[in-house]
Amino acid sequence: MEPIVQELEPGVFSIDLVFRDAPQAILVYLIASREGLTLIETGPASTIDALRAGIAAAGFAFEQVTQLVVTHIHLDHAGAAGALLAALPNARLFVHRLGAPHMIDPTRLLASAGRIYGDQLIPLWGETLPCPAERVIPLDDGDLIDAGSRTLRAVATPGHASHHHAFHDVTSGAVYTGDVAGIRINSRPFVFPPTPPPDVDLGHWRQSITRLRALRPSRLYLTHGGPVYDPDWHFDDLLARLFLWSGLVGARLQAGDTPEAITEMLMQLGEAEFFTTCGDASTQPAYRWASGGYRMSVDGLVRYFRRHAPSASGLLRADDVPGAANQAASSS
Repeated sequence: MEPIVQELEPGVFSIDLVFRDAPQAILVYLIASREGLTLIETGPASTIDALRAGIAAAGFAFEQVTQLVVTHIHLDHAGAAGALLAALPNARLFVHRLGAPHMIDPTRLLASAGRIYGDQLIPLWGETLPCPAERVIPLDDGDLIDAGSRTLRAVATPGHASHHHAFHDVTSGAVYTGDVAGIRINSRPFVFPPTPPPDVDLGHWRQSITRLRALRPSRLYLTHGGPVYDPDWHFDDLLARLFLWSGLVGARLQAGDTPEAITEMLMQLGEAEFFTTCGDASTQPAYRWASGGYRMSVDGLVRYFRRHAPSASGLLRADDVPGAANQAASSS
């Protein structure tokens, strides 16, 4: 399928990469200025052709891209960065300081992703190339990025991943949320909390949402799902489901259930709620591709409870969870 391009506000475009033929599974955002183009997120390396086509459909030349800004280093958000830098000699990558070393040398990132995806790693995500160190700009909380007439402020938002920033457009009030604001396809009233291994942290996640609320955002631009115009409701729904699901997973772990049994329980619960609130299954493929599925979410929570309650009965060793050994695992 061809990418889907929409101008969201003057000079700001969403490019739906239609990952795995699922609309809204992965989007990138383009900010245009006379100085060049800024991309927020790169998508995976497997969707570079769609990204190129999307930039052209928005009315610009690929060579006009001068800045790549990623919320975190998971392959669906930053996997194309190395290949894009190779094709764009004047572009630079802006990334969280904790994630920058893994963009320069993705060996551990790819090893962890390989444990999760096996022989599907390349078909799903493409070839992830290293980024030249001199063109990688590490970001800290509060750092500013000049995007022409707009200024983006990095907002440290750990929870989904330790190396996570949201980006606040101080000009328009929009916030590019990455994964910390969850997944919401086609404005459906169902926000999926993605909790992949290895470094989900529920306390940090709650604090990150508090930070984003305090910005009083005019809108949220989700990487998985597109624009959201009801931020307060969205945050409420995200947190309610995040802590309901995590509480259930923690309780079932303490009861000695296996991850397989917990995944089945959580999937039945989630699917029942999804059909009750959304009414049909048309957006389920996008939710599945964006989240990695229920098993990945369970694995991330297993890792969380193993770290925070190591003596609780029924909890697995870290080695039992795919990708848990690497703090830069690749997933949503």
